[in-house]
Amino acid sequence: MKFKGKVVVVTGASSGIGLACAKEFGKNGAKVVMAARNNDKLNAAAETLENQGVEVLAVQTDVSKKEDCKRLIEQTVQVFGTVDILINNAGISMRALFKDFKLESFEQLMQINFFGTVYCTKFALPYLLKQKGSVVGVSSIAGYVGLPARTAYSASKYAMQGFLDALRTENLKTGLHVMVACPGFTSSNIRNTALTADGTPQGESPREEGKMMSAEEVAQHIARGVAKRKRTIVLTTEGKLAVLMSKLFPKFVEKQVFKKMEKEPDSPLKS
Repeated sequence: MKFKGKVVVVTGASSGIGLACAKEFGKNGAKVVMAARNNDKLNAAAETLENQGVEVLAVQTDVSKKEDCKRLIEQTVQVFGTVDILINNAGISMRALFKDFKLESFEQLMQINFFGTVYCTKFALPYLLKQKGSVVGVSSIAGYVGLPARTAYSASKYAMQGFLDALRTENLKTGLHVMVACPGFTSSNIRNTALTADGTPQGESPREEGKMMSAEEVAQHIARGVAKRKRTIVLTTEGKLAVLMSKLFPKFVEKQVFKKMEKEPDSPLKS
């Protein structure tokens, strides 16, 4: 993987998959622009990379705000001259039945997960086209299989994938590379910050994080996917099986997914 001198923008870069991606591209020679809402965590993460010899720019960014996304790209170009790779990773999850979930929270989640990708891609696109660069959307198996008690999350990931699939086809002759990465369940803090029915973070993950793929492993797959200019990557055996089976036996998969989610501690699902 040769990213020496490439300018890589990573959203949601203060923790989890985003931070792991920033480290992975950085150690492979890239100049890394890290974006996140929490400025303290962002600066601490950026300092870690700087101490490892990586050229870093930290830009406090709320991707749900188009003016923040515009400023992110503008500052990137001011400092590094262009954008070669955009990793749209920023996102939040949720865990509640649709009937109980606040519409304001649904809208908030769509703004971050979907429109954050749209905004950042829109402002970075002129530079990415010029560089024949890469746009990556960090999606989820939930973008292929609708997850119960995750309606807003699944909707946002389906929307992200539809947007990026259309963008890829639109740019078949421009040299732009568009990749959708679907990690499956990954050990990160996204479940800790997942919104509950009243819009507050659930605080504690309902899943055994230690048994999942690590964020570092996911970042390695994403970096390799960009290097090879892959169209899609679906990670974990469970994830690949779920995507395949959902196409062949959708009703069977719906029942199995319900059973799996129903077994989570304090699951909002009831038989």
